[in-house]
Amino acid sequence: MLPPTLSLRRFFCCCSALEAAATTTTKRNLVFLGSPQVSASVLDALLDASQATNSIFQLAAIVTQPPSGRGRGRKLMPSPVAQHAIDRGFPQDRILTPERAGEETFLSDLRALNPELCVTAAYGNILPNKFLEIPPCGTVNIHPSLLPLYRGAAPVQRALQDGITETGVSLAYTVRELDSGPVIAYERVVVDDIIKAPELLAMLFNIGSAILLRELPSIFDGTARLKAQQQDHAKATMAPKLSNDESWLSFDQEAKVIHNKVRAFAGWPGTRAKFQVIDMNGHPNILEIKIITTRVSDASGSKESGDEITFVGSALLVPCVGHSWLEILELQPPGKKAMNARDFWNGLRGQKLKLL
Repeated sequence: MLPPTLSLRRFFCCCSALEAAATTTTKRNLVFLGSPQVSASVLDALLDASQATNSIFQLAAIVTQPPSGRGRGRKLMPSPVAQHAIDRGFPQDRILTPERAGEETFLSDLRALNPELCVTAAYGNILPNKFLEIPPCGTVNIHPSLLPLYRGAAPVQRALQDGITETGVSLAYTVRELDSGPVIAYERVVVDDIIKAPELLAMLFNIGSAILLRELPSIFDGTARLKAQQQDHAKATMAPKLSNDESWLSFDQEAKVIHNKVRAFAGWPGTRAKFQVIDMNGHPNILEIKIITTRVSDASGSKESGDEITFVGSALLVPCVGHSWLEILELQPPGKKAMNARDFWNGLRGQKLKLL
């Protein structure tokens, strides 16, 4: 259940508390902006570092998305970052939840904090110039790609969908144009062909947290601006937000392409496919299944293609384009919990499974 301040107030702040937070210490004031659970690792790193005896900064406030309706009852719940901050004992009157980062009330409260630096990590709200002009040391963003590649809302998902073998995380200054500010530092990461988007996101934000803490002294003293590298905008690629309509799988593609999409869309929105179940009398029924875990068969090209799906080893073997085969290891039928392929196959009780 929401704490009273979360359910009744649009912002968890009052000017007197914010002003007090800005003036009680000589440490530099830092404001963190983030919303989903993956941002919590960055928040943890900042909270832990700020509490060290030799810390050069204090976390003056947290900015996150407003409470939203979630779950079956659509009850108002704080964002994952807000809930994580509350669980760690962060003062609720310093958790700010504007609908838009350009609201004058919010900007006034932010100015009262006298933030020297703002840090964003998957905040999910556009920052206008009025915001960016407030912190004298600027605003820096942890972005899970090697900028200028994969600018936008879904860099990890789109990179996995493209089948990349290397990605990384960038720490860059925020400017008005999307993810196009100078890069302070970055780190490359090799990507294997089984990692899914939620796992890779968590890894990259953990690495990004370490980069941020390492670079904070230079950001505060201004030397980071001198060494930051301008992006080559001609090499920029975009990573648009995922949509639920994209979750459908089509087996008129090669198995590798389908496998990459399953990895990329893991978590939300997931991937779905429709199959035919042929009963003992030869009558077909359409079955919609959520596909959770796959791999590309190492026996590609050794079998005849067709439309029938078989069970081999521990996987459903699905024929795809180019004599390639996709192995489905984990799936979720409608109205049931996720299960492995063997349990699903046994549940068919001799019925045939074919491509639609």
